[in-house]
Amino acid sequence: MPPARGDRDARREDVSEAVWRTLADKGFGGLTLRAVAATMGVSTGMLMHYFPTKRALVVHALDVLEKRTADRPRRDRPAEGLAALRATLLDILPLTPDDTARNRVWVSSWDLALADGELGADQADRYTRMRSAIRPHLEAARRLGELPGSVDTDRADTDRVGTDQLAATAVAFVHGLVVQALFDPERFSPAVQTSMVDAFLRSLAAGGACTPDAAE
Repeated sequence: MPPARGDRDARREDVSEAVWRTLADKGFGGLTLRAVAATMGVSTGMLMHYFPTKRALVVHALDVLEKRTADRPRRDRPAEGLAALRATLLDILPLTPDDTARNRVWVSSWDLALADGELGADQADRYTRMRSAIRPHLEAARRLGELPGSVDTDRADTDRVGTDQLAATAVAFVHGLVVQALFDPERFSPAVQTSMVDAFLRSLAAGGACTPDAAE
């Protein structure tokens, strides 16, 4: 008799938890059916009912990681503008043990994404979503006068391009800081990371970040 649906759902939850524990311990480089089975205390044959191939396991692991990232605790968001952007950037950084573990797993996934066109496209989509999430904070900051730029209709297209560029710059800054903090946590302590975010936001307010006009 096949297991009841509730039992199957519970087992899928067990599998997902074991995948996460394996990722947190070994990263994607150590993610194998054997490792996940050992974490669960089951046979690899049982897991092959869920993941017939290594790639299926990797895809599921990325889904688990994305869900963990989406469900993580977040700071309260100020209403809008640079204060809201600050909270968003701090939520990305490895400032707590849980945030550090999650970022280590993400970074370990990049090698796989670079070697697999479909996974690479998925990662590019994640960056697109990050930029889209940051852009409204920059647009609000521009409306509030916290950033250089005009809201006149004659400058609307230029401001939009500039905001897109600033969103890309913010993502590049925060992920560059993530990588440095993971490799050198003593130099890039939580206090240092926070100070660097504040300095970055001050540079935006002063017009120091690269925009299309400044690059010409």
